[in-house]
Amino acid sequence: TCPHLHSKVDTHLPLKQDDNWGETTTAVTGTSEHSLSQEDIVRISKDLDDSVGLDCKRYLNVALSVILGLVVFLTPLAFLILPHLLWPDRLRACGTACEGLFISVAFKLLILLLAVWALFFRPPRAGLPRIFVFRALLATLVLLFVLSYWLFYGVRILDSQDEDYQGIVQYAVSLVDALLFIHYLAIVLLELRQLQPFFSLCVTRSTDGATQHYNLGQLSIQRAAVVILENYYKDFPVHNPALLTASKSRAAKHLAGLKVYNVDGPGENNAAAGIAQSQSRAMIAAAARRRDSSHNELYYEEAEHERRVRKRRARLVVAVEEAFTHIRRMQEEEQKKAPGDVMDPREAAQAIFPSMARALQKYLRTTRQQHLHSMESIQQHLAFSITNNMTPKAFLESYLTTGPTLQYGKDRWLARQWTLISEASVTSGLKDGSVFLLKCIDFSLVVTTKKIPYIQLAEEFIDPKSHKFMLRLQSETSV
Repeated sequence: TCPHLHSKVDTHLPLKQDDNWGETTTAVTGTSEHSLSQEDIVRISKDLDDSVGLDCKRYLNVALSVILGLVVFLTPLAFLILPHLLWPDRLRACGTACEGLFISVAFKLLILLLAVWALFFRPPRAGLPRIFVFRALLATLVLLFVLSYWLFYGVRILDSQDEDYQGIVQYAVSLVDALLFIHYLAIVLLELRQLQPFFSLCVTRSTDGATQHYNLGQLSIQRAAVVILENYYKDFPVHNPALLTASKSRAAKHLAGLKVYNVDGPGENNAAAGIAQSQSRAMIAAAARRRDSSHNELYYEEAEHERRVRKRRARLVVAVEEAFTHIRRMQEEEQKKAPGDVMDPREAAQAIFPSMARALQKYLRTTRQQHLHSMESIQQHLAFSITNNMTPKAFLESYLTTGPTLQYGKDRWLARQWTLISEASVTSGLKDGSVFLLKCIDFSLVVTTKKIPYIQLAEEFIDPKSHKFMLRLQSETSV
């Protein structure tokens, strides 16, 4: 499932976890019985709630599409069956050519069925706030086309009870051919038209300024928003509000250092103007002195933070390497035991996790990532690494490097509601200079559109003889 525009907000909140799991983690060894814990029950119920989501608009669109598809596919068959039901005695015999047309109709309908299924009946990627214009136009065109064929069929064939059955079959074949051409038109409008890039979109996250650029074709604003959101979860690093608190605390500390004292007291009304001017001058002078020293404080704070991160990282790497070395020794010992006494990867992960839990927790706290990784997710990743015989470096890569949003739990992206804000209509196409916002609860994505310039290439001919030269040697040269 992909996040969609104007969808319902999931009211289920992630379970609270203990922030001190690094100090309270204990090893679990031995073979445990398979039973459902309370956490498993909560997780299963949450997955069921996420999978059962009612969207009346989406189901209505699917129902209308299915009804229109049935009408389209049953119409040629009805054209062939109705004469046999209404006036079978007056029909002329169908010859060899007519029977060959039956095969043509059957295979063309089969091809049309597969083509429509591949193009239209795909899982929806997102719910759009407005109707998809090209798809609605194609559906209207198909409906008018089928109604026109039914009108002609009722006037010229049903009323007159035409006896030429071969002509009726050819009429049904012409309908199927026209439907195949409409499907080709749908491929051009819905798929091929947007392949050639025309616009370059700059997407900037409003909080930390993370930026990505995407080249898109001729799309509407709402469809461009869907493409941007699909790429956002794999290209942008996860949004970490904890990293933004440092600048806010530094600004608050800077303002808190500015103190102005009124030595005359509040009762001196006759000197209020002079006091206000002296206070302003004092604040300006204090702010200037504070500004001169703030960059030094920032430099030393960042240097100290980097030193702590390197120290925590080194301890974490050593702890993980020792834990994986212990795992390899355990695997060698387990191979000598009976098959029934072998410890599974989950139990092995629970056994070695306490040896690295404290170092990992301190590193995550220092880098402000403790809210992104729970103890359960770390143990699952550790069990996955053990199962696939991954190295310690491969296990640590998820914690040493900030990854995209999809790398983390579903609570980070599954239930997020996005709102599209645009001055222009969301069904209108992209234009040079178009600006729109994709807003959620925590932040917003600011999208600016630039048209890709027209590229003019010129050719310059280089004469092959221009590369040739003659070397004249003299007798005096020592060659």
